[in-house]
Amino acid sequence: MKRLGVVGSMVWDTIYGRDPAQPAVEEWGGISYSLAALDATLPDDWVIVPIVKVGRDLAMRANAFLRTLRHVAPGSRFIEVPEANNRVTLRYFSAERRCEQMAGGVPPWTWPELGPHVADLDALYVNFISGYEMTLATAQFLRRGFGKFMYADLHSLFLGKEADGTRVLQPLADAPTWFGCFDVAQLNEAEMQQLGHDPLGAAAAALAQGCQTLLVTLGARGAAYFEQDTDTQTRRRTGPVRTARIAVAGGPALDAGDPTGCGDVFGATVVASLVAGRPLEEALHRATRMAARNVSYRGATGLRDHLLGKLTTA
Repeated sequence: MKRLGVVGSMVWDTIYGRDPAQPAVEEWGGISYSLAALDATLPDDWVIVPIVKVGRDLAMRANAFLRTLRHVAPGSRFIEVPEANNRVTLRYFSAERRCEQMAGGVPPWTWPELGPHVADLDALYVNFISGYEMTLATAQFLRRGFGKFMYADLHSLFLGKEADGTRVLQPLADAPTWFGCFDVAQLNEAEMQQLGHDPLGAAAAALAQGCQTLLVTLGARGAAYFEQDTDTQTRRRTGPVRTARIAVAGGPALDAGDPTGCGDVFGATVVASLVAGRPLEEALHRATRMAARNVSYRGATGLRDHLLGKLTTA
């Protein structure tokens, strides 16, 4: 069995929709969406190895969620830490506009902690759910110490945190260096705009650092990719940057559902497809379909069956 490591944060979400008459939904969020999507889409010769810290206050419930997944490596558990687990309150104003407040303090990974966990992996998926999963220095050590395929969703690296926990979009310091730590990097359209007014130039700068592919999620418009050929001897990028947009089949009605976790489902599906050897555009078509399907479901409990088109009692 091949082993896919997953780094991220389990988050307890409280979600307020746009209808004030509807009660808030409380459910697992964060990396749980990615784990459910991986469980639905990974080939049967791969297992999930979670590399995730959880706070002691929610560790038992988090590990109960983990036991519902079928592709998890035998004996896997989240790693309990004494700090309070991350909790997020989401208030939606539109399908793609929301206010996010985070509480909790799960500490980041250091390289001495992380190194032993990645030693026997065949690929690694890093999802910056909180933005505090690791520092840039740790990511650089990871890149040097783990020579196999690495995919990162950089999402919350672009979010600062105010005194009350409110997350605010901001430019990413040392962005090209962050991109260079991973083979494939994912971000959304608003985050891409934080890199400057020239998307192609920003993508070229990221690819010049060693990133092979840059993916940008576009909500209801699907996703775009940027990639460039690699010199096998020097690992330098050569030739022009190629780019294309992958539309969502059928054009999903985001206004009719809950977009929470769509980027996590998208990224996990791309990872599962790429490690299975699928071409990039095929992986992106599959990922946009799964992300669109996620819109019609709330929370991560039972999400695996929903993504597979099965009935769920969750």
